[in-house]
Order: sequence, then structure tokens, then C-alpha cells
Amino acid sequence: MEVIHTIKDLRDKLAKLKIQGKSVGLVPTMGALHEGHASLVKRSVTENDITVVSVFVNPTQFNDKNDLVKYPRTLDADCVLLEANKATLVFAPSVLEMYPEPDQRQFSYPPLDVVMEGAFRPGHFNGVCQIVSKLFDVVEPNRAYFGEKDFQQLAIIREMVKQMNYPIEIVGCPIIRESDGLALSSRNARLSSLERENALKISDTLFKSRTFAATHTVSETLQFVEEAIKKAPGLDLEYFEIVDGYKLQRIESWDETPSAVGCITVFCGEIRLIDNIKYKEV
Repeated sequence: MEVIHTIKDLRDKLAKLKIQGKSVGLVPTMGALHEGHASLVKRSVTENDITVVSVFVNPTQFNDKNDLVKYPRTLDADCVLLEANKATLVFAPSVLEMYPEPDQRQFSYPPLDVVMEGAFRPGHFNGVCQIVSKLFDVVEPNRAYFGEKDFQQLAIIREMVKQMNYPIEIVGCPIIRESDGLALSSRNARLSSLERENALKISDTLFKSRTFAATHTVSETLQFVEEAIKKAPGLDLEYFEIVDGYKLQRIESWDETPSAVGCITVFCGEIRLIDNIKYKEV
């Protein structure tokens, strides 16, 4: 495995490999890697000749500058995980390398990006699209891999690829959870032991709500989840929405769509955690 820090070196390396007809998979990450990221890398390694993993804490997608400062940066440990999972190239650029000048581009994909995270984190998805499009332009992968834990992000990236005519297959990969159900997240490392215990109520409630939903309406299921989280110690619900899995718009009944997803964001102490669950899927 080779670690590369500049766009020129990465392009030069990939050009030599692509001349040989090798396919390329890209796994964009912000580092602080865990088994969720490892699952994306493993998937890419099985489906491509070359797997490029980017490790870059992208400043343009943080609307909370304090969150940007506190985001964990663990490149050495990340490289150990990536080498163990047979990544080919690690692209770990500096901020100046990716943004030699401010990126003024505006990406807008309503209604996908104006609800949920789009409403609570203004500018976040614009920053995501800025960096992901830059990575697509540099790597020109055949496939790119994203986790379904960031369900809204995945939908928006699919739309960006469609509208910008990128010849890239976007592969969504299932949420990876701890044995007790907590969705893996780089932010989990910032939880105290008590907060970690409290956070389990998020996934526990979502799992129970899927059983509840089988015999109850959408509005009753919404209420079930909201009340459970509001009663849980140490948790502060930011939002819970049950949406169409394609349009990301609220649904009123289960019959409206073949894909229904519950998306939740909860503050556990000062740590903001997201999760989701599929009530219906094609």
C-alpha cells in the first residue's frame, strides 16, 4: 500500500495503472476509520483491481467550526487498518492541496438536500458535494463506495452523479453496528462510557420501532420513537423523520412508497449521532 499526498502524484500513479486496464474503486473518508469503513474497503477490493481510499477532514462540510477542530485525526492508525484490508492507495492531502483557493461552487439538489440534515446543517451538503466531486475528478473511479448510515448523503451523491453525468457507479453499503447495536461512527470515540451506554437507546428504539410499525401507522411510529428518545437519559432528539427512501420527503402512510426509512439525529451529551432504519425496502 502506498500513501500519496498530492493530486499530481495520485493522477500519475493512477494513469499508469489505468493504461494496464485496471478498474478503480474509490472510498472517500474523513479518517478516524473503523470497521464500518473497513466494510467499504473490503467491498471495493472484491469488485475492483485498485482501491483508492481518501483520508481528508473536509472543512467545507462543517457548519460548526468547533466540530471541525475536535474531529479526530488518526492517519497512522487509519493506514494500519487500510493496509490490513488490502487498500492499494491512500490519498491523504492537505487542505491547501484540495483547496488552493476557496471553492465557490454551489450544489443544489432540492428537495433532497433541504430536509433533515440539510435543514439543521446549512451548507453541509454543499461542502460534501464540493469535496466528493473533486475526488471524482482526480481519481476518475469506476465505482465509489458510501455507507448507508449517511442515508441522505448517499441519496444526494447519487443525484449529483446523475446530474453531472459522472460515469461512476455509486455503491451503497449497509450500516455496520457494534455487537450491542450501536451504529459505528468516528464520533463514538468521543463518547464517555456513560454516554456510550446512553447512546444504545438510539438503535434499540429504532429496532423496536420496526416491530411496532408492522401494526401501527406512520404517525404512531413517529410518536413511539420521539417519546422513547425524549424519555431516555442523556439524549436530546434533534429530529426523527420517516421518509420516502428515494425522495427523502415525509410520508403519511406506509402505502405511499415501496421504500420507507426512518432517519434520526440525536445529541448524546455534545456528540451528534445519526442513524436510520428501513421499514420498507424494495
